[in-house]
Amino acid sequence: MRKFVPFLPLLFIPISGYALSVDTDTPKTITADKIEYDVESKTIKTSGNTEIVNESGQRITLTDSYLSKNGENLSGNDIKLWLGDHVYVESDNIIRDGDDTIAYDATFTACDNCDAYGDAWTITTKRITHDMESRMLRFFSPVLRAYDIPVFWLPFFEMPDPGVKYKSGFLTPDFGSTNNMGTQINIPLYINFSDTHDLTFTTSIMTEENPLFQIEHRLNLNHSQYRTTGAYTHNRDGEDRWYIFNNDVIELGNYARATVFLERASDKTFLQKYGFYDDQPYLDSGAQIELFGESGYVVADAHIFQELRASTGMYSVPSGNILPNVRATYQTAPLFKETYLKLNADVLGVSGDGTSSQRLVGDVRVVSPWTLWGGNRITASVSARYDVYNFYKSQLVNTNEFSGLKDRFLPSGYVEWGLPLFRPSDNWTHVIEPRARVTVMRRTGEEQFTLNNDSAGTFLSDATLFSDNRFAGLDLWENGTYADYGVRYSAFNQSGHMIEVFLGQTYDFAERADTDPNSGFYNGTSDFVGRIEYDNSKWIDFATRFRLSRDNLAPRHVETSAIIGTSKNFINIGHIWSQQFIDAQTMDDDINELMAGIGVQLTDRWSLRFNAIYNITDGQFQRHAGGVFYTHPCYYLSLEYRRDNAVKYDYVGTTSFQFRFGMSIDGQQY
Repeated sequence: MRKFVPFLPLLFIPISGYALSVDTDTPKTITADKIEYDVESKTIKTSGNTEIVNESGQRITLTDSYLSKNGENLSGNDIKLWLGDHVYVESDNIIRDGDDTIAYDATFTACDNCDAYGDAWTITTKRITHDMESRMLRFFSPVLRAYDIPVFWLPFFEMPDPGVKYKSGFLTPDFGSTNNMGTQINIPLYINFSDTHDLTFTTSIMTEENPLFQIEHRLNLNHSQYRTTGAYTHNRDGEDRWYIFNNDVIELGNYARATVFLERASDKTFLQKYGFYDDQPYLDSGAQIELFGESGYVVADAHIFQELRASTGMYSVPSGNILPNVRATYQTAPLFKETYLKLNADVLGVSGDGTSSQRLVGDVRVVSPWTLWGGNRITASVSARYDVYNFYKSQLVNTNEFSGLKDRFLPSGYVEWGLPLFRPSDNWTHVIEPRARVTVMRRTGEEQFTLNNDSAGTFLSDATLFSDNRFAGLDLWENGTYADYGVRYSAFNQSGHMIEVFLGQTYDFAERADTDPNSGFYNGTSDFVGRIEYDNSKWIDFATRFRLSRDNLAPRHVETSAIIGTSKNFINIGHIWSQQFIDAQTMDDDINELMAGIGVQLTDRWSLRFNAIYNITDGQFQRHAGGVFYTHPCYYLSLEYRRDNAVKYDYVGTTSFQFRFGMSIDGQQY
């Protein structure tokens, strides 16, 4: 059957591999198996497969076409109007009216040749209009078909054509269900302001709770970016519940950057109950400015905290808001050989619950590394640190409430030795490196007069050894002389395989201040710490860190993680076990937690994912989630569930399900 369309004038007509130029103002290109041009009537006839491209890039394919004088009318067979690589409109009657192309009794698909079984989805409709100015496709009485089977009907539907990057409008809804809020339908509305500015507003309708309104705002400028997310609901109990997260990053030239961040919620359980919770122990709001230099770095920030945990009795948490917090470091160029000077300064103010404290810490350190005969490496360092504190109604260690000034002076130094021993071979390179450090500090009775300003105590691990400060912060400090020692073995080959083993210990020459009985530190020798890692860069990445009792080498703390498999088929395993003491003689419940995940690619398109956190001590799952996913070049769908067993205030663990479906058109998802 021959079909008829009005078309526009031509500029280039390739004939047997050559281009024939036509004197006209509107560019066109015609490519065909055979082209005949009638000079007298100025008409064109093509035979076989034909492609015509107009000035906007719109493409039409057909067979055995006839193009009238000036390209005003076109007839042919199998006419398809192409809107993308796999996107076309096919119709028996396509006409052009100004900027509109109208197809009657048409078929639209974005799945041309995407599936061996046929087009995965098509839309048949009484009429499609394509507006070249707005770049919108409008469907009248469309029927969505999956593999030519009718799925559902709408009276009207519109969408941007594949050439549009951003377009305001409703996105595909997704569906969910929870055991305490019922069925949930999320209806997202996308609003585009420019190529660098948009937002998504989502209305969530729930059968057993009032609607929830969500917003996500994005703005990128030349030297800054702004991100805001939030949600609000007025629930059936008459409560206004909400959260707002904001993060703005502003580049202030090549050497400065400012960050403003906001995290607030109406109460402790809103994030958890409505599915926004990501295991945050508290919310942090404030601002930060960073200054960069070739040899120096300064950061100043302020923090206001909102606690989310039900109880802080077992945690070291921020005891108040922080303002100011200024840290600066500067390292000189080598003074001689590789010897350099490093300067550090720290200013911290903490206030809350009617108390406050301010501190000023200054530290000067000289570090001198040397490589001697036989590959021996010696590093010597001396430092001097001076602290000034101002307290107001603050509780100090071993004293009552105190207001006033306190200061302390800490000179220290260390000498560290290491000897890497290499043994290369045809397949593997082996390295054994014994290492030891002796740190000498001033012995003082005022080492811990401040109570939990920024220090959460100390925890012995392989990362703690050979560090300048074995405590988590600056308020608590070491007191006296101690030695760190250990040995590291590693091996690697050209295939990307790597093995590393480390074992070490520390020894305190002076009597230690009271520390957590679970820290691993004692007077004299500590527990042993180590790590084992293996990575073959293909299908396994394994690492474990451990602490062994100094008395009998029994395990005291073990952290293990492993990734086995590929990006499509894998198993993730994580495990934490830690023996706990209330005091030096009394045992407490062990920390024993297992984390696991699995991914299975059933086919090229079907996959399964599952992950869980299981508290072995309590004998129950903390959380588990999973889903089935289908990814097609032309559409995607997923069915996921999540179970959270947390219990806190008005929040009791929920089970939720969510179904998502969307279409992909030339790589864009709708």
